[in-house]
Amino acid sequence: MDKTPPEDLVKEIMFWEKKREAIILAHVYQPGEIQDIADLTGDSLLLSQQASKTEAKVIVFCGVRFMAETAAILSPDKVVLLPEAKAGCPLADMAPLEKVKAKLKELPQAVVVSYINSSAAVKSLSDYCCTSANVVQIVKSVPPEKEILFIPDMNLANFAAQKAKRKINPWPGFCPVHHFLTKEEVEEAKKSHPRALLLVHPECRLEVCNLADYVGSTKGIIDFASNNSCPEYIIGTERGILHPLKKRNPDKQFFMASEKMFCPDMKLITLEKILYSLQNLTPRITVPEDIREKSLKALNRMLEIT
Repeated sequence: MDKTPPEDLVKEIMFWEKKREAIILAHVYQPGEIQDIADLTGDSLLLSQQASKTEAKVIVFCGVRFMAETAAILSPDKVVLLPEAKAGCPLADMAPLEKVKAKLKELPQAVVVSYINSSAAVKSLSDYCCTSANVVQIVKSVPPEKEILFIPDMNLANFAAQKAKRKINPWPGFCPVHHFLTKEEVEEAKKSHPRALLLVHPECRLEVCNLADYVGSTKGIIDFASNNSCPEYIIGTERGILHPLKKRNPDKQFFMASEKMFCPDMKLITLEKILYSLQNLTPRITVPEDIREKSLKALNRMLEIT
């Protein structure tokens, strides 16, 4: 159940946001009260792109570290804050820089496609970045004779390989929230809600994706449910997405595919931490210029295709 935040705390955040000429971004896996005070909510890359086009001097990114790094890559002239420095991403952490460098020595001719859910340092070693929404398009764009190394999500790699009909070398990483959703849990949810459509994120195992009525990004899932006439949906992604789904579709019912689909890192940021961050302009996320420039090239190559 989402909490109703203290009115004076929200007013104080708004005061400091205006004072700092800031913009507050919230990923849809954030707690509902944080999504409600944000200027923009949505997928991580789109949030960074939208913020880069504003006059804001400060970006407060309510998400996890790789998201704030992406904002810093796209907005080097802005101060980027992550209100909780410990908010990381287990998936991104499964592809540490030195191990990626070692793998690249084994596959020197490979085209490296890195998921947006990777560190800035890994993005800087990549030929292309991708998102869960455009991964198939990016993979299809790679010349067929080229070998592909996909970092860091093996489930997204397997999904893209199936859809694009391409061989992909997947990095052995995964998102714990999505990876541990089982086929049996999904089948049980479908039995419990036989009229519901199953919507899942492609970070889920392929055997789960193959059972779905729709597979897509968080934005894709929200848009599909909002534009479809079906009154019931089973959701196979992090439970924070229920907040925007219910706000946009108050007349529809949503059921989690599993109650364990919860990301602790996404819940580390609080309204109090946002206020502290605005008041003190910390914790600040920066990306060294050489890494930023190389990462930006990989992001721009993706944008040229999509």
